[in-house]
Amino acid sequence: MPSSFKELTTDRDGATLHVLLTRPARSNALSATLVEALIDVLSVAATDGVALVTFRGDGENFCSGFDLGDLEQQSDGDLLLKLVRIEHLLQRIAHAPFATLAMAHGKVIGAGCDLFCACSERIASHDAVFRMPGWRFGIALGTRRLVQRVGADAARSVLASSRMFAADEALQMGLVTSIIRREEWPNVMESFSETSSLLEPVSQSMLLNLTTLDTRATDLAALVESASRPGLKNRIQQYRSAERAIRGRKQI
Repeated sequence: MPSSFKELTTDRDGATLHVLLTRPARSNALSATLVEALIDVLSVAATDGVALVTFRGDGENFCSGFDLGDLEQQSDGDLLLKLVRIEHLLQRIAHAPFATLAMAHGKVIGAGCDLFCACSERIASHDAVFRMPGWRFGIALGTRRLVQRVGADAARSVLASSRMFAADEALQMGLVTSIIRREEWPNVMESFSETSSLLEPVSQSMLLNLTTLDTRATDLAALVESASRPGLKNRIQQYRSAERAIRGRKQI
């Protein structure tokens, strides 16, 4: 049965659960409430006979990352807790007992790119663009998962430069598994739904577990170490100021 929450919508179709991020005005940025809602959805799915969870974004973009809209009201501790909860969400996706499919278009930025990367299958439209700027303010979020997808050299390149890269490059490096037009996504989801139901739940869970490197403890430790350094909020503010200055120069 379909259900809704102001920041996401879910729709159950047999053994497939479709999750749609519905914050288009904020480019589906991951607010604290949206993160908790996603964790709850995945917790229920893990014990409810789900074989596949799909993730899409409403509006023009898939997900613009960690929501910094209330940054001025946040302390370093508040920001650390939010980042830890995002890491818990990413770990639930990466180590889910069911298949996960991300279908991305438009901007796929920061923690949104981490969410995409955590899924077992990752489809992008031709207009999708990717960027992971977290190391600009010293945050070790999703780094090892990206390395597992694309290799150490490619991961280091895109993380150190925090550059934007297109779907074609993401496909070449292995972050994207297929580039498919959005008009074809309904057929793709139907095909993945059929494939994900071929194995009995115990077998599928075991297969996913054996083919996913488990670095959860070290990933969380690295995130906490990086985010707990004094001045987290200040580093994020400096990053945002630098980004605004770059955009201003481009408009001149």
